[in-house]
Amino acid sequence: MTSLRADAARNRELLLATARQAVAAGDLSLQLNELARRAGMGVGTVYRHFPTRRALLETLAEPAFAAVLDGARTASLHDDPWTGTEILLRTLLVRQLADPAFAEVIASPAADDAIPETTARRDEFDGLAGTVLARARESGALRPGLTDEDLRHLVCGTAFALGLGPAPAARVDAYLRVLLDGVAGGAG
Repeated sequence: MTSLRADAARNRELLLATARQAVAAGDLSLQLNELARRAGMGVGTVYRHFPTRRALLETLAEPAFAAVLDGARTASLHDDPWTGTEILLRTLLVRQLADPAFAEVIASPAADDAIPETTARRDEFDGLAGTVLARARESGALRPGLTDEDLRHLVCGTAFALGLGPAPAARVDAYLRVLLDGVAGGAG
C-alpha cells in the first residue's frame, strides 16, 4: 500500500476501528454506507479506502492471516509430522474462532479475493500446509485419501460447530481432539 496523507490514514484507521466494532458485535454485513455513517464520514471516503465489502473484510482479516502463516511456518519446521499437523490444524481452528472476518475469508475460494495480498497469503498458506500434510501422509500419520481441501473443510466445519454453543474457546481442545482422532492414520 502506498503512503497515505495523515488525514487519509486517520480516516482509514477510523473506518477499520468502526468495522472491527461491528464485527465484534456480531455484524459481519459490513455495509459500507452504514460504516460511513457510524464513522461520521462521507460514503465516498469509505469507498476510496475499501471499494467493496470484501476488500474491507480481507483487510480486517490480515492480522489473523499473518498469525496463521506464522503457525504454518512453525508446523512446517517441526521434526514430527503428526505434531506439525496438530500445530497446523490448531492454529487454523483457533484463528477462525477468534476472528470471524478471517473465518469468512479462509472459507471462501481464492476467486473471491479482492486484494492481491490476500491471494498471496492464501498461496503461501497452501504451500506450507501442503508441506506439513505431505509429510504426515508419507509417514502414515494422516488417514489415507484425505486431501488438503478436505482437511480445510473439516477445520472450517469444526469452527462452525464450536460457534453454535456457548464458550467455544473452552471447548476447542475437545473438538480438536475429535478432529485429530478422525484424521489420524495408523501411525498417528
